[in-house]
Amino acid sequence: MKFAVLFILALLAGTFAAQFLMADPGYVVINFRGKVVEMSVPVLVFLIALTLFVAWLTVKLLRAPRKLGEAAAQYRGKRAGKRFTQGLIEIAEGNYAKGEKMLTRGATYADAPLLNYLAAARAAQLQNQDERRDNWLKLAYENEPDASSAILLTQAELQIAHEQYELAQATLRKLDDQEQGKGQAAVLLGKLYHQLQDWRQLGELLPRLTRLGKPDKPTLATWYADVYSARFHEVADYGGDVQREWQELPKAHKSNRALRNAYVRALRVTGAVNEAEAEARRMLKSDWDPALVLQYGEIATADPASQLKVAENWLSKRSDDAELLMTAGRLCMANKLWGKARSYIESGLALNDSPQGYALYGQLLTELGESSAAADAYRQGLSMAADDALALPKPTSESE
Repeated sequence: MKFAVLFILALLAGTFAAQFLMADPGYVVINFRGKVVEMSVPVLVFLIALTLFVAWLTVKLLRAPRKLGEAAAQYRGKRAGKRFTQGLIEIAEGNYAKGEKMLTRGATYADAPLLNYLAAARAAQLQNQDERRDNWLKLAYENEPDASSAILLTQAELQIAHEQYELAQATLRKLDDQEQGKGQAAVLLGKLYHQLQDWRQLGELLPRLTRLGKPDKPTLATWYADVYSARFHEVADYGGDVQREWQELPKAHKSNRALRNAYVRALRVTGAVNEAEAEARRMLKSDWDPALVLQYGEIATADPASQLKVAENWLSKRSDDAELLMTAGRLCMANKLWGKARSYIESGLALNDSPQGYALYGQLLTELGESSAAADAYRQGLSMAADDALALPKPTSESE
């Protein structure tokens, strides 16, 4: 279009000039270093125009290879983009092999070959082709060395998905060294340790994750609870300094009910019953936790009468608390106050019957010599426990 406009303008200009030049063509003499060239004005104009045309044509010819190369590259780029999109569609539809092939064929001319290789690695993984997966990741690194963090994260995620945990840990540690404190690898390591229930290594990582503020607070709280619950159980089972473990727990997590119960249990199991009773009483003063209330009755101090007095003092303000009634009944049994124990336990069961409540009731009835009624209580408790097991996932118990 542009060339056509210029051509028409040139014709018009030539026609206009011809009206003047045909009548008097003019005369031009050029004297250059003793050489004289004579010609008419139309000839001179023609020569100038011819020179300009030749110069324009020469420039076009010189630029042609580059223009053709750019056009070819643009065409190949568009084609690679279509292959990338089609490859992702094939993978989404479950055609992993075809999708992988299209992604890798289009990678050479793609604007971002890294994306092609990462997607191809995922496609290979879906076909259980780990060696080919790693090869695509290697090519991704060779094409984009600056994207090594993204590549290693992808590799670790794929290794975890295929339960190659040792390889994943090695990859994440390598990435962690490269990241210089950004924390992405540390977070993924934390998720891996939590998945493997490797509480020791997760515990070592938690202070650093807390400083980084990663992952989110609810996840960190869960990890702290699981790590320290495991520590308290380990101390309870194998011995150790329970109170030191509690002191090492960050203050922000000491209000966690599961951890409080695990801590009191560990004190109780290791024989520090007076400390367990005092800690439970102190914790219940600030946070009334039904699970800890039940555990309070299980703490066998040398002075169960004092514990019963504490429980009955609580009952004066919480007379309809089912867990507290069961605890009072248990403490009455410890003090051999059988009639009072029966009253408390039956009242507690009336408010909230539970397998643990019927088990305690069965123990009481056995002590009272009512073996038939005790068997019925045990049977009722077992039936409820079986129903709960079928209806819900089995919870982790915090008590013995």
